[in-house]
Amino acid sequence: MQQTPVQESQSTAPLQSSSLSERKRKARIKSLKSLVQQVLWWVLSLSLFIGLWELLSALGLLNTLILPAPHQFIAEIANQEQFMSLKVGVERTGANFAALTAIVATLTRVLSGLVLGFIAALLVGCLAAYFKIFGNLTLPVITLLAPIAPIAWIPFAILAFGIGDGAAIFVVFVGIFFILTLATVNTIRNVDQLYINTARVLGASRRQVMFKIILPAIIPDLFVILRMNLFAAWMAVLAAEMVGVNTGLGAIIMVGRQMFNAKLMFLGMAMIGVVGYLLDAGFAQIQKRVLWWKTTAQI
Repeated sequence: MQQTPVQESQSTAPLQSSSLSERKRKARIKSLKSLVQQVLWWVLSLSLFIGLWELLSALGLLNTLILPAPHQFIAEIANQEQFMSLKVGVERTGANFAALTAIVATLTRVLSGLVLGFIAALLVGCLAAYFKIFGNLTLPVITLLAPIAPIAWIPFAILAFGIGDGAAIFVVFVGIFFILTLATVNTIRNVDQLYINTARVLGASRRQVMFKIILPAIIPDLFVILRMNLFAAWMAVLAAEMVGVNTGLGAIIMVGRQMFNAKLMFLGMAMIGVVGYLLDAGFAQIQKRVLWWKTTAQI
């Protein structure tokens, strides 16, 4: 007896569903293997670096008063009383120098500045590209301010916002706003004209072209530029914490310097490196989820 088309589709549906589940399972296993490999290589690289450092210290080739061994400054995290005590005579001392509190404070400032800078740059860049008059009036000023290093804005930030989170967030904001605005305008101008012409032939309005064609086309490049400027923003907020903020990882290094405590300084530097690496790794995962259609080139 010959099956009807409806019966054939019903019989093949479970097979298609099973095949789709199998592909998803293989994709998850492949992603997990890739993650494990990255972690293992990271651990191996860090272990070799620390092992070489420890060996040079053990052989007496390094002055441990200036360049303490990793096990020495890592142990310093348990001695927080020395830089939480008011006897030190440093204004920045206080319970806020606990490691976790310092990490949270710095991350909050960096992420706040990045989010505000990204939204503002995307908005201003799109307006500058959409309205020619607005672009002619704003882009010359933005281009003039873009080369100024974020650290140069710290004195102004302290005068404008005082000592606190506002100054640090502002430094991160200006560190990415001008560059990301110019990048937004340039990426919009470099969108393939074929996509725009095709949308117009199909009857899309100018607004639909902007939101349906141009914005999806520029987001991948903007993510790359944002990640490239992440470390610049990270360094800018740390500099601001050393100068005009009472809490955070940068302030810990400042206290270590004022106490002539190299172990405390290197502890702060180690935490800065680890947290910065994890922050970049987090952005990479967000980029993969948002830009799921983009693949990595295999050389």
